[in-house]
Amino acid sequence: MSGADVGLAGIDEARVGDWLAAHVPGLVGPVALTLVAGGRSNLTYRVTDAAGTAYALRRPPTGGVLSTAHDMGREWLFLSAMAPTDVPVPDPLAFCADPGVTGAEFYVMAFVDGLVLADPEAGLAMDPAARVVAGHDVVDVLVGLHALDPLAVGLGEVVRATGFVERQLRRWYRQVHQSGAIDLALLDEVHDLLATRVPAQTSGIVHGDYRPGNMAFGQDGRIRAIFDWELATSGDPLADLGYLVSTWAQPGEELGSIGVSPSTAPGFPSRDELVARYAQSSGRDVSNLPYFVAFNRWRSACILAGVNARYQAGVMGDDGYAGQARERAEHSERLVAQARDTLRADSLD
Repeated sequence: MSGADVGLAGIDEARVGDWLAAHVPGLVGPVALTLVAGGRSNLTYRVTDAAGTAYALRRPPTGGVLSTAHDMGREWLFLSAMAPTDVPVPDPLAFCADPGVTGAEFYVMAFVDGLVLADPEAGLAMDPAARVVAGHDVVDVLVGLHALDPLAVGLGEVVRATGFVERQLRRWYRQVHQSGAIDLALLDEVHDLLATRVPAQTSGIVHGDYRPGNMAFGQDGRIRAIFDWELATSGDPLADLGYLVSTWAQPGEELGSIGVSPSTAPGFPSRDELVARYAQSSGRDVSNLPYFVAFNRWRSACILAGVNARYQAGVMGDDGYAGQARERAEHSERLVAQARDTLRADSLD
């Protein structure tokens, strides 16, 4: 799709092109933009300038935006804070705070090539030896992220030392009820179970959507960049580990019962190996991990319900996702049922 095409969701191509040429160092206009499939909350576009250099642009959905959701300034803040650290992220290049350019704030970052491990096919496409490296690097980079001091990297304005789980429960309960999603009885039941079982918490930087599908890997299995910082916050680091574990399928498991995962390919570490490596490297107590697995399954179900509602409302662009609405709804139901079962059993599956 070129810059002359019409109907590119969320983009006034002429104005965006002019803004990019004026604010992104080294960019040569005119530009061509294409909607990148894969993002299910904010919209991501590949920008290619006249010199053939690729960039990535992120902006919120074109409608259905809930209070406190899709905050481009917050995502930019975390991306910028990570850039000088050892946590691999794309270079942040420019932030547009003027919604008059294309209807919302947006930011631009370097485009990082690599294998995004978003599904089983991507896992099989990686060399078997690199799968071992990738699984270990996913854990090691997470340990490094959680070792950062939020204040030291410039995140003081978003640091809140207490109440992470309570805030998250309030946020996602409110947002799923405001999203237009229907049939929320089971989500509400699990919310109440989570609210009555909140464990003691520690604090650090939480990515919020930490999984191989939000990363670009090199051929050697090492992580080149972590994307999608829109859910990042300060809170208990076990929330990230719990999410990683809750989405990490193993060979022989039905993907629909856990989530879309590359890790069923031979060579990837098991969930138990991930947890053991994290515990040993970080020195953190992981005894409360079952709670955070259940919490993340419930939260993922809330997010899926909201995303499905936005696609049905036609505010997310046409990237093929809307046709999977029934399958996604069934997956959401499985996730929240698993969360309920985990809480009742107080153990990992």
